[in-house]
Amino acid sequence: MLIPIAQGHGAITESSPGESSPAGIIALLIIIAGIFLLSYKIKQLNTLPQRSLAVVIFLLAWELAVRAGLTYPAAIPVPSRVFQGVMDIVLLEKFWEHTMISLERVFLGYALAMIIAIPLGFAVGWFNTVERYLDPFLQTMRQIPQLALFPAFILFFGIGELPKILLIMLAAVWWILLSTISAVQSVDPFLVKTARSVGASQWDLLRKVVLPSAAPTIITGMRYASTEVILVLVAVELLGASKGLGILLNTPRYWEVLVFMTILGVTANYMLVLLERRLCRWKEEIEIG
Repeated sequence: MLIPIAQGHGAITESSPGESSPAGIIALLIIIAGIFLLSYKIKQLNTLPQRSLAVVIFLLAWELAVRAGLTYPAAIPVPSRVFQGVMDIVLLEKFWEHTMISLERVFLGYALAMIIAIPLGFAVGWFNTVERYLDPFLQTMRQIPQLALFPAFILFFGIGELPKILLIMLAAVWWILLSTISAVQSVDPFLVKTARSVGASQWDLLRKVVLPSAAPTIITGMRYASTEVILVLVAVELLGASKGLGILLNTPRYWEVLVFMTILGVTANYMLVLLERRLCRWKEEIEIG
């Protein structure tokens, strides 16, 4: 069922499913193919202006395809109207109330996941005894679908914020935990032996050798976790929330909210990429020194 977008994009007559044309289907397939091609090409571009230009070209092609009538604006609106709608909704105080509630849930769940996953990952990755006892339990627990736990969490913790925050935490904790374990276990043994040969204590070894070496991989896990967190946030807010960006996806402002959430996700990912690069330089300085 198409979501009405008359409020967000002007009065547009929606076409019924039975009126779909081969041209519209072809246009949709072209857009999907363009997304995959753009993702591949962006990885090959080195500078930010080059990457930005690739995105602009894709959006321009999308705009022209819709305006040329190759697809239905009610199903796939033109990007210019969507971005204009985004500029409109960000001026609304009520919109920012929903946004801050969602960000608070994400921050608390993500922070809780880091507090649990990183120390536990170091313990499992560094100490064989801990890994031997905990790994079977962890491997079993991470197979449980997070969203399937939502009814149980509501039953145990009520219908407040805690079930939502716990589900967001679970969405992030496994990515961060597994990346931390892998990072710690992949530390160069030569660096470890060298540090021990000069009398480094266990704490110095973890702080000055293991942490700098493992940090970039941990950040990569955090980037994957941030994507998973957004997916679970939308689900829990659609299923059991009265406020938040997720429930705004079930309104005529669907496309605007979707684009805004995408911008938030891209911003968070870019900040983690910058942190990863900074830590990589730190790692190189430690190894050279």
